Amino acid sequence: MRVITHFGLWFVGLEQAQTQTSPGERACLAKHAAGKRRLVEIGVWHGVTTRVLRSVMDPSATLYAVDPFPPGRLGFSFQYRIAHREVGAVRNGKVVWVRSTGEEAARKHRLQGLPPLDFIFIDGDHTYEGLKADWTGWSPLLAPGGVVALHDSRDTKESPRPGAGSVQYTSEIIVKHPAFEVIDEFESLTVLRRRAS
Repeated sequence: MRVITHFGLWFVGLEQAQTQTSPGERACLAKHAAGKRRLVEIGVWHGVTTRVLRSVMDPSATLYAVDPFPPGRLGFSFQYRIAHREVGAVRNGKVVWVRSTGEEAARKHRLQGLPPLDFIFIDGDHTYEGLKADWTGWSPLLAPGGVVALHDSRDTKESPRPGAGSVQYTSEIIVKHPAFEVIDEFESLTVLRRRAS
């Protein structure tokens, strides 16, 4: 019932679209996504960060917004409707909606032979296996010099996530990957660049 109530309040302008990112994390994402031309976000929810990415990307850019948006009890996704309107409020570049899991979307992206990406934001399934699937699916699709940002990837005093699978996978696997270097960290975000060689 809370989902329907929030949708109604959002629709009449009494509540904001929801996000689990902080203002500082969104500013960090904006800094690293600025001017990028081929972007993907895994985990859209209400489109708050999608809107940020669209506002700073190159005017000729394409942003792939990936989320399964599962239908609720009424047969449709309130989150999908909210995200569409939020992201549609920004008129910059092009947004391609991919209603799929991150893993499946990466497989389709690869099969279509699309150009390498220059920015990826992974904010989907925060379990160990969920992040592993998104990372192994999308990281090979990032161009040399491209940037990937991971949400809920750090356990800090300001942003505690003890025992989170995404924190564990990031620290055990991702930050040790020889093809990537950490270039920024802010609250729960880890930002890496794919090495040129």
